Amino acid sequence: MGYQASENRYESMKYNRTGNSGLLLPAISLGLWHNFGGVDTYENGRAILRKAFDLGITHFDLANNYGPPPGSAEEMFGKMLQADFAPYRDEMVISTKAGYHMWPGPYGDWGSKKYLVSSLDQSLKRMGLDYVDVFYSHRPDPNTPLEETMAALDLVVRQGKALYVGVSNYSAEQTAAAVEILNRLGTPLLIHQPKYSLLERWVEDGLQDVLEQNGVGSIAFCPLAQGLLTSKYANGIPENSRAKKPSSFLSEAQVTQDVVNRVIKLNEIAANRGQSLAQMALAWVLRNGKVTSALIGASRVSQVEENVAALANLEFSNEELSSIDNILTDSI
Repeated sequence: MGYQASENRYESMKYNRTGNSGLLLPAISLGLWHNFGGVDTYENGRAILRKAFDLGITHFDLANNYGPPPGSAEEMFGKMLQADFAPYRDEMVISTKAGYHMWPGPYGDWGSKKYLVSSLDQSLKRMGLDYVDVFYSHRPDPNTPLEETMAALDLVVRQGKALYVGVSNYSAEQTAAAVEILNRLGTPLLIHQPKYSLLERWVEDGLQDVLEQNGVGSIAFCPLAQGLLTSKYANGIPENSRAKKPSSFLSEAQVTQDVVNRVIKLNEIAANRGQSLAQMALAWVLRNGKVTSALIGASRVSQVEENVAALANLEFSNEELSSIDNILTDSI
């Protein structure tokens, strides 16, 4: 018997409106940056995706270069769509991106119209889709006019290849300029995907204000700091952790004793809240309604279950917030 989604999948998930749009996103979304590539075990990825959807996660976030090798995460997701998710396509928000190196030559990187449109065409083929729900410019291009990059986003919506558009890794100033251009073109910016966590709070210095003022949603990637905001690093670097993987963006050098000491103290607050550190870190990102969704990764089904359970307690007392800020800023 084929996969049948849980009949209770919408009962406990929280859904938030994305800026001023009509689109609701789950408070927890699943990203396929790691663990869903050609080097990974298909059945494990399949089990993670099934559990995520059964728990009400309707948003699946990809990019052209996710893998490894590049493109293989989209291929895996396309296989999963055909095998299990085809009857549920209209219950899902599927996003992809282009902006980092994807193929050789001058047309396989950054933000030209040539690259973005070609990349989306390739992504649609890999996933077996007629359209994606959200297409992102993955990073700003210092050598391509912003007007050209935004015109490419506008074009793919008019072509019916994407329903909404977003940006990722753009500064507050770049985002404000992108909003103005897209509004003029008639394709509003739906969402911004910045890196945001207890350990990386740059979005609070202007970007969140720009998003709020312009009715743009946000989805935080790396809300667990690639695993640093879990208990796994409290006693050193586990052999199977991301910090040990040569292809990871988290290096052993980032797991300093100072960071570990702060994580241990944050874990104490989480325990007093009846949460794991990962659950508290997700709740903190979602704490004031400025973040539409927290984008998690997962290598095991149990991680998805644990992360979704964070939604049971999203409230913080002023004392808790003050203690967390002190841990992050004081000398240890």
